[in-house]
Amino acid sequence: MTAEELIQERRREPWREELRKSIKNKDRSAIERVRMTELPPTLRSTSLRREVNVGLTDAQAQKEAQRCLDCPSPSCMAGCPVGVNIPTFIKYIEAGDVLAAARTLKETSALPAVCGRVCPQEKQCEAQCIHLKMKKEPVAIGYLERYAADCERLSGNMSIPAIAPENHIRIAVAGSGPAGLSFAGDMAKQGYDVTVFEALHEIGGVLKYGIPEFRLPNEIVDVEINNLRRMGVKFIPNCIIGKTLSYEDLHAEGYKAIFVASGAGLPNFMNIPGESLIGVMSSNEYLTRVNLMDASNPESDTPVMQGKRVAVIGGGNTAMDSVRTARRLGAERAIIVYRRSEEEMPARIEEVKHAKEEGVEFLTLHNPIEYTGDDAGRIRKMRLQKMTLGEPDASGRRRPVPIEGAIEEIDVDEVIVSVGVSPNPLIPTTFKGLVISRWGTITVDEATMQSSLPDVYAGGDIVRGGATVILAMGDGRKAAAAMHRALSE
Repeated sequence: MTAEELIQERRREPWREELRKSIKNKDRSAIERVRMTELPPTLRSTSLRREVNVGLTDAQAQKEAQRCLDCPSPSCMAGCPVGVNIPTFIKYIEAGDVLAAARTLKETSALPAVCGRVCPQEKQCEAQCIHLKMKKEPVAIGYLERYAADCERLSGNMSIPAIAPENHIRIAVAGSGPAGLSFAGDMAKQGYDVTVFEALHEIGGVLKYGIPEFRLPNEIVDVEINNLRRMGVKFIPNCIIGKTLSYEDLHAEGYKAIFVASGAGLPNFMNIPGESLIGVMSSNEYLTRVNLMDASNPESDTPVMQGKRVAVIGGGNTAMDSVRTARRLGAERAIIVYRRSEEEMPARIEEVKHAKEEGVEFLTLHNPIEYTGDDAGRIRKMRLQKMTLGEPDASGRRRPVPIEGAIEEIDVDEVIVSVGVSPNPLIPTTFKGLVISRWGTITVDEATMQSSLPDVYAGGDIVRGGATVILAMGDGRKAAAAMHRALSE
């Protein structure tokens, strides 16, 4: 049965028709969108691990679910990269069957509790909600996804999707981030013997090392990973594909195909004077050390610097994660320095809001041009070029233009650079025959995610250069479907 046929079949279920009759659409559209309860800024900004968003109550979730108009042609689904059956899972919540809602999510999403927390729904599924055409706020799809996944976890009654009989075909996955986990889940459903290899000591990739626990608790990630284990997926940490095991080694061990989801862990810098000073580091290093290596603990083997005047360069979600982490580690002044205006920031609106509430300053239309230090080689000052906005560039955002002679200097004792990442070069340089773009990404067929090596597929940051969690998951699902078709021929 196709996804469309399944949607139409569920739409005819009697209980769903009763829900439609219980509240007319004009009454549903009059219900105001719920607001997520949050920890107070003064409380949350002192803890690295206390989650900022508290979640919905049962009453809030029921009320929000009633706002869904159950459209005949649900446009929200067109905005979801993994194809979640959004109206059905929401209607299950409205009907009071939250476990059925969670099962519906798991039909297409390997990480519903993760997506409900970090997916940019406001730019994807919620951006397609029919309420927007009526000048109303969209249904809070992300809040409801998190609610359903959390209710299932707290119930102790975790479900797994239907699994096809084992076919004993071995599949390797390089990387345990969102693309790799999504791919692994879909291939496991089809009966494949899937092993995920992770370079670091913790499974989860960027979900563990790149996103702080105050936004995505490790416990939540571990629950999703353990569910994949229950589906038969195997995980091997501390194993670097392209180094510990080569392409040839994987074939020698009986793997018939490989999905590369090794990410983009090579940080970019700006190549300006002073970047080698003590106290200047990439957001990748900073967040990885804090999130995975207990580096915020002074007794740690490799404690991270905890500056009092911290500047984070950049305007994306990673920059927000870094500056909010610095605030929690005792920064008296924590500043976002961004060369465009706040309107051009790629970070989620919610992350910007939370950062401001926690005392973060925003120095927009400024760009660092030099760092200077003391005799010991430690950073002490940052010179900034003031900017204005010109015509739009290739990204569609207005291009920042320097204002001649407008230079200022501020005191800093730590700078965290978050101006993008480049793909991990290891697999592209060791898998002979892979076609690589000029940016170092693996070139794939966009319809199938298949590379120039017929048995190698790829997705996520190693293909895109930089992607959201949900886009990476979409790549994993697309690759799994194409690989399954190819191996079934």
